[in-house]
Amino acid sequence: MKIVIVSTAYPLRGGIAHYNALLASHLSKRHTVETITFKRQYPKLFFPGKTQEEKGGQPPWLGITPAPELVDSINPLNWIRVAREIRRRRPGLLIFKYWLPFFGPCFGTIARLVKRGTNTKVLFICDNVIPHERRQGDVAFTKYAFRQADYFIVQSDAVEKDLQQHFPGARYRKFPHPVYEIFGAPQEKATARNILGISHRQVILCFGYVRPYKGVMVLLEAMQQLRAWQAEIGEVLLLIVGEFYDDEQKYRRRARDLSLDVAVRFVADYVPNDQVAHYFCAADAVVLPYLSATQSGIAQIAYNFDKPVIATNVGGLAEVVRHETTGFLVPPHEPRALAEAVRRFYREKREAEFAANVKIEKRKYAWENLVQTIEQLAEAV
Repeated sequence: MKIVIVSTAYPLRGGIAHYNALLASHLSKRHTVETITFKRQYPKLFFPGKTQEEKGGQPPWLGITPAPELVDSINPLNWIRVAREIRRRRPGLLIFKYWLPFFGPCFGTIARLVKRGTNTKVLFICDNVIPHERRQGDVAFTKYAFRQADYFIVQSDAVEKDLQQHFPGARYRKFPHPVYEIFGAPQEKATARNILGISHRQVILCFGYVRPYKGVMVLLEAMQQLRAWQAEIGEVLLLIVGEFYDDEQKYRRRARDLSLDVAVRFVADYVPNDQVAHYFCAADAVVLPYLSATQSGIAQIAYNFDKPVIATNVGGLAEVVRHETTGFLVPPHEPRALAEAVRRFYREKREAEFAANVKIEKRKYAWENLVQTIEQLAEAV
């Protein structure tokens, strides 16, 4: 089958670009796959980050050439030209990775024009239907895009519920977010800590873009409580690693106000592909203190490196993190409960047990299983 993927892809950066690279790589084992990405993904006015391009390059083992940068997200005339280009390639399947309604008009128009008078089918793989931080027009933009879809893949119960609510009767399959395997081989913990200049014996990691819904403020409150238990469990270092899409200084001020200067290290930047493994391999566990979520690709990076996850019981996180098996789940907005979970992790020495269970649990998140799900949908339609 000829497949075209339209979404973020290298040389653009971020988890969705990584996802699409892996998806294309695994689909390419049995199909002819081409990826088309953006020449303008976000207007600079709307993009809170420092750069939209990857610093570290794409891992060469994926065997995928950089995607042509054709799509302008805000230019309707461009959407017509891109649709013509895709029609020229005659795909049997056109895949869109969907995460923001902002892209609804662009994706919906391209899909509608590609489908006109052809046998091309359209699949939306949905990170979200309606995002955490809602804006006016979200529902209308999403409906416009989804009217062109023949089928969907949703990756959590929360997204499934949204799809059923807004698009009853939609043809879909649910398949969880596969494990990210794009960041190279695991490293010895001592090696990773030496690279990062970490001397602490106990390290937890909070990784990814910092936004209000990620709950990092709650985690800082939890760290204050953990310092009160230092005589019992030892000193814990928290790594907060990722670019800030919120006011960075208010987090630093809060850490200072809580006297956490030596207990928290901020790495306030986007981490290139070739450095991601250092942070995950240096950590004993990954902490996801989200206030709301559909799913999190960070949990799948943690699982790739066999790391336990301590997370809040929100959205799809509870579907990935098995309480008392691969980590702990706690209620959101409760720093004491989050601190107690970290305390138990160290006091009960659960790292080895949880890591062994992660190695087993992550088998269900294989990319081959997602490829089979896509093939089954295509055959059914």
